[in-house]
Amino acid sequence: MPYLLRGLLLTIRLALVSEACILAFGLIVALLRISRIRIFRAFAAVYIDVIRGMPLILQIVIIYFGLGHLGIGLSKFTAGVLALTVCYAAYEAEIFRAGILSIHKGQMEAARSLGMGYLKAMRYIILPQAIRRVIPPLSNEFIALLKDTSLVSVIALSEVFQRGRELMGTKANVTPLVGVALCYLIITIPLMRLVQRTEKWLSRGD
Repeated sequence: MPYLLRGLLLTIRLALVSEACILAFGLIVALLRISRIRIFRAFAAVYIDVIRGMPLILQIVIIYFGLGHLGIGLSKFTAGVLALTVCYAAYEAEIFRAGILSIHKGQMEAARSLGMGYLKAMRYIILPQAIRRVIPPLSNEFIALLKDTSLVSVIALSEVFQRGRELMGTKANVTPLVGVALCYLIITIPLMRLVQRTEKWLSRGD
């Protein structure tokens, strides 16, 4: 377990760094998706469709080995963060977009009538309300992201699942994978309970 727990720390760090990048990039893609400029909308739509249509494990392999063949050497951790960001940003962009579009258009009209520009109205009026609505689905996406970090083992990043596979090979049994499952449950079950409490708290606010 100590060997696996060190891998779990790397898994958590990978998930947290990736999620920070995903939130920023996903919001940008969502804003492009609802932009009044047609070319921005088209670019965002193509990006979302292409990325969501490809398996994450394929994206990890392409980014790590493909960029390496082009002379862009990335560490395994950086490649993992980049692949997870590219993939999950496409999903979270749609969550952000749905949250923004759920705000009544009268909110934007009222802000503009007060002299606010589009970006200022979006920043101070629309996004604060939208973010409150998308917290539960974004939290569920983070739990899924945490579990999908196991796919980065395909490039031999020494996170918890990769360490479990290594121990399984040396011990010649699957007991280490039971330890890996426990490591994931230690993190995911409290997170799922937190998401449930958050949803109830937000519903009371509504």
